[in-house]
Amino acid sequence: MEPKSRVCYFMDNDVGGYYYGQKHPMKPHRISMVHNLTLAYGMYKKMDVYRPRHASAKELSQFHAEDYVEFLRRVTPDIAQNHAKQLQKFSVKGDCPLFDGLYEFCQKYAASSIDGARKLMAGSADIAINWAGGLHHAKKSEASGFCYINDIVLAILELLKFFPRVLYIDIDVHHGDGVEEAFYVTDRVMTVSFHKFGDMFFPGTGDIWDKGAGSGEYYAVNFPLKDGITDESYRQNFQPVIRKVMEIFQPSAVVLQCGADSLAGDRLGCFNLTTKGHGECVRFVKSFGIPTLVLGGGGYKIRSVARCWTHETSVLLDSEISDRIPYNDFWDYFAPDFNLHIKEMSIENKNGKEYLDKLKVKVMENLRSITAAPSVQMQELPPTYYPSDDEDDLDPDVRLHQSTVDKQRETNGFYGNYR
Repeated sequence: MEPKSRVCYFMDNDVGGYYYGQKHPMKPHRISMVHNLTLAYGMYKKMDVYRPRHASAKELSQFHAEDYVEFLRRVTPDIAQNHAKQLQKFSVKGDCPLFDGLYEFCQKYAASSIDGARKLMAGSADIAINWAGGLHHAKKSEASGFCYINDIVLAILELLKFFPRVLYIDIDVHHGDGVEEAFYVTDRVMTVSFHKFGDMFFPGTGDIWDKGAGSGEYYAVNFPLKDGITDESYRQNFQPVIRKVMEIFQPSAVVLQCGADSLAGDRLGCFNLTTKGHGECVRFVKSFGIPTLVLGGGGYKIRSVARCWTHETSVLLDSEISDRIPYNDFWDYFAPDFNLHIKEMSIENKNGKEYLDKLKVKVMENLRSITAAPSVQMQELPPTYYPSDDEDDLDPDVRLHQSTVDKQRETNGFYGNYR
């Protein structure tokens, strides 16, 4: 029997306090619900839990433009009227509103993804989980699709300091355009996205013909789907494509974005996946035994999101949990059945077998154009901009302030009455 994976988990119970606005579909409150269910099921006992720190402006600028980061750092709703041109320039408007604590929110979810990558690099974890991350639409100098800072790109850049090749997999209903764009011309990162395409669906990118350019040609893999895809149809295409990608690309690390807006009944999505079907994608990626950073993403029916990511936490822990949701702080949200898993809806699957088979054939053809996994001459690991919490990495002549140490690893008191 194979040993269970070592899992670390980034948890901030205050994340639910950030608020995009009353009518906005993005609700950070869903992350608090996931954390609460994780505690209620007792899964925290099986993994190392860390409280997120705040990423520095210098860290965020490893991908994003410095003027964009500086603008996010200093702008607030109270002074917004003085920055109308910059709000327009950086697209902090409409679907990406300016709200109280925006920069701090970005700092936390980005730091968790960066630090999750660092755990994998240090070998102190096999799997790192940050459900607050996965904001895949943000661009270098622009907010997009509810996303301001692209924590995924920042985490992949961190992983590339140590791992020769990184595979990015995206199962959000929306195309992972920001990540694909960032690595479109490199062969060290392969991006694979399964998403809705057509009918003016946001963001309008991710056709099967979008396959990368220059050194990155064929390293962007897109599987554009139609409305109503079911668990079985998804599995029959996801698994062979990912298996072939693993064979051809031979990644040394994986980043998996688990957007839950691909679930049945999502407010903005149009797929028909159940929590079990969505979780099978996570289980399949995990089966390859490659260091993996697991992130959240979209998901706008918060009860379903909480159910999905709680189930997937159990999958990553190889831990069976009951379908009956235990009592928790958000108990009433899960009425009337209080079950963990959701079922398919009675909607048409517009993805016919012929259509899916043609897509799969084309994707496989593109992958065969890659002759071999790219080799990389690795050099000494560049410095990072934050302290490691692994004692072996620390300078014995430099003592960290105790407050820094305390912020990293959660203490028993954090879990309240869940023990």
